[in-house]
Amino acid sequence: MSYRVYGDIHSGNCYKIRLLLTLLDIEHDWQPVDILAGETETEAFLAMNPNGKIPVLQLDDGGVLTESNAILNFLADGSAWLPEEPLARARVLQWQFFEQYSHEPYIATARFINRYLGLPDERRAEYEAKQTGGHKALRVMDTQLSQSPFLAGEQPTIADISLYAYTHVAHEGGFDLDDYPALQRWLAAVEAVPGHQTMAQMAAAM
Repeated sequence: MSYRVYGDIHSGNCYKIRLLLTLLDIEHDWQPVDILAGETETEAFLAMNPNGKIPVLQLDDGGVLTESNAILNFLADGSAWLPEEPLARARVLQWQFFEQYSHEPYIATARFINRYLGLPDERRAEYEAKQTGGHKALRVMDTQLSQSPFLAGEQPTIADISLYAYTHVAHEGGFDLDDYPALQRWLAAVEAVPGHQTMAQMAAAM
């Protein structure tokens, strides 16, 4: 099966898809989308995803799949990145729900305001308000990672890919990771996986 991915490599939600595709050595066509230029609001894009968000995974039959973690689960099915045992798989999903509800709304939003928008004065208060929730999420991760090598256990899974995406660029949202030793060890462990590339490495190669 061949895939086309509509996304922005500087978006953590899009990067996580490309990272898994790379680690699984799955051929795909990457279609860049500029959200600031309104490319997710065109009639053609909204026909694929009425929610007007990236990433979008287009299948070879023309069907599409949206929402980054749903795409990860689809692509990882049958691989070592997604356990088959029900409880182990549920633990992966647990961390993916955490990423979307307790991590991304703070860390990714602060990064977007700073990196994409240039920290405008009218959004500075919002940016600063995101710091508390972001650090809470980082502490939760650090606590878990002081007990296990990876978020869902002994081996890396798509739970790690989901949370690595925005965590490894959290400094771009003003988050200092120096106080999270277990998390820093985990970042290095994820980056040691054969075939891994950071967001910056992928962006430079495109």
